Amino acid sequence: MVNPQLPSRKAYFEVLAAELPSEALVVTCLGNSSYLWAVVNDRSKNFYFEDAMGLALPFALGLAAVQPDRRVVVVEGDGGLLMHMGALASVGAVAPQNLTIILIQNGVHAASGGQPLTNKELDFAKLAQSLGVDQAQTVDNTDEFGGILRRALNRPGPEFIAASVEVDLQVVRPPEPFNPVMTKVRFSRAIGAPRYIPTTFGGGGMESGD
Repeated sequence: MVNPQLPSRKAYFEVLAAELPSEALVVTCLGNSSYLWAVVNDRSKNFYFEDAMGLALPFALGLAAVQPDRRVVVVEGDGGLLMHMGALASVGAVAPQNLTIILIQNGVHAASGGQPLTNKELDFAKLAQSLGVDQAQTVDNTDEFGGILRRALNRPGPEFIAASVEVDLQVVRPPEPFNPVMTKVRFSRAIGAPRYIPTTFGGGGMESGD
């Protein structure tokens, strides 16, 4: 059942857009997190996942490791996190200081129709702490979220914020249909990554800077 007292995903995203440093990189998980973030704050430094459940956090962890001078913010869903819990354990072990995790906690698998999680009462913040992510909190209002996020973006991480949201099963339409290749190319250019050059029979490689 939707709790009318909980903020919407969009309300949290509007706070994130207002607080986000211009050079920060944002990775969003599949479904409405990617679609809605594109509506609220489309930018070249966003990487949108569309059909890879649970892989936003592993991707963001690697990104934080190779871009240590940039703040990396990842938006993951509670269902996706449960699917790849090892990624959170890896965050605790690696402890990237530039990584902020925002968990969309709605208690359902929204992208596949709203099936309830196997354990909707799971305390994800305490789970994160048990895995070595000490700075982990749960919020259920945008004012508290804004204050915690502001501090998180201005101190060494990793940070974990579980944002309790209302259930939103209606699919949001992004400004333009996602094209995975264009998402990759645009993001790669934004972070200055070399371009991968494929060949007809395999054996492609990264573009040389020479």
